[in-house]
Amino acid sequence: MTDRKDELAENLAKVERRIAAACAAAGRSRDEVTLIVVTKTYPASDVRILSELGVRHVAENRDQDAAPKAADCSDLPLTWHFVGQLQTNKVRSVAGYADFVQSVDRARLVTALSKEAVRQERELGCLIQVALDAGESARGERGGVAPGGVEELAGLVADAPGLRLAGLMTVAPLTGEYTGRQRAAFERLMDLSTDLRRAHPAANMVSAGMSADLEEAVAAGATHVRVGTAVLGVRPRLG
Repeated sequence: MTDRKDELAENLAKVERRIAAACAAAGRSRDEVTLIVVTKTYPASDVRILSELGVRHVAENRDQDAAPKAADCSDLPLTWHFVGQLQTNKVRSVAGYADFVQSVDRARLVTALSKEAVRQERELGCLIQVALDAGESARGERGGVAPGGVEELAGLVADAPGLRLAGLMTVAPLTGEYTGRQRAAFERLMDLSTDLRRAHPAANMVSAGMSADLEEAVAAGATHVRVGTAVLGVRPRLG
């Protein structure tokens, strides 16, 4: 376990240096960017080590993995983010442990999340997932609502009991006009965030960037970066 802790500490330090350098290059303060460590496929023991090393935000993308892990780590001072595509039949479980759902992309999901948040007497922070590979009214390959649908969906979240509109999230698209242009994609997300905050000033989270492109996200103005592989290592193949 000591070897694993040393490995994670070294990886965290490298990621921290990358974030700090990106903030300096962008003329931003380091405390403007929050690191979320994506712990999917890794055990609760790693989450516990990360907590000991000072990590406070972790993310999961599959409820069947996240629910038992969150339960195992319920004694830790962690904020849990759900970042995967969320089916409505998993909402009851996710609403029990997630502090933020970053993948809100359709009205039916808003309704389901609101119902469960109220039932469980919790407040869920919600980020609208923006699909930059979609047309103005379509959904993206990996979930998300097209830019043209953000305003309407944000209004639904803002009016929904038990939910708090927190901001926007995106994943750098693999197809479409932003393919291979992460910086441009993240700048587009920032433009959408500026528009959103005119109507919803408190919705100021911008979640963008992962292990390979966190620098581009920080340069564009992201407030949260989601880093998995650079901290935890290359994930084992599933199945």
